[in-house]
Amino acid sequence: MIAQLRGRILEKHPNRIVVDVGGVGYDVFVPLSTFYGLGDAGSDISLRIHTHVREDALALYGFRTILEQDLFERLISVSGIGPKVALGVLSGIEPLELTRAIERSDVARLTAIPGVGRKTSERIVLELKDRLPRVQVEHAVAGEVEAAPGGVRDDVLSALVNLGYHRPLAEKAVEAATKMPGSTSDAGFEHMLKQALRELAK
Repeated sequence: MIAQLRGRILEKHPNRIVVDVGGVGYDVFVPLSTFYGLGDAGSDISLRIHTHVREDALALYGFRTILEQDLFERLISVSGIGPKVALGVLSGIEPLELTRAIERSDVARLTAIPGVGRKTSERIVLELKDRLPRVQVEHAVAGEVEAAPGGVRDDVLSALVNLGYHRPLAEKAVEAATKMPGSTSDAGFEHMLKQALRELAK
């Protein structure tokens, strides 16, 4: 079982990256919480890995922190939740906010995550409320990737649609993100994506 990968980023997308380890490219699915902290293509990287094995597939899921991996593995232990939904949960809410929502039985906040219905949210709270990880987390500020303003807007919209948000809703969130305090016409992709996700979480 693969538990860690250390190498260089070959490709970088909001939900997956390709890591070059000694000339072998590993396709790794990542949540946005991990994506935010990654460097550009060509940067060195070290990820904690959860290897998910099924009869017809083997998939790698990568995380920057112990907390992210711990939450992912606890989520997939909940009945009815597979890796795809667990990744969507971690992409739709920050790890610390997720633990707070579960502790407070905040079903409404969990239901606001794309792909997570009320019944799933209730199961998450019921099964994980007393099993949350007790881990100290270091806050890291992700670097911003500079790009052309129009290109950034289109990339953020595409990322939101790929994450499961309906296009009209995603378009409104991107528009609102460009008007938020601290946003500028040359804001980086990751900064604008964070702002749009905050808008969608309201």
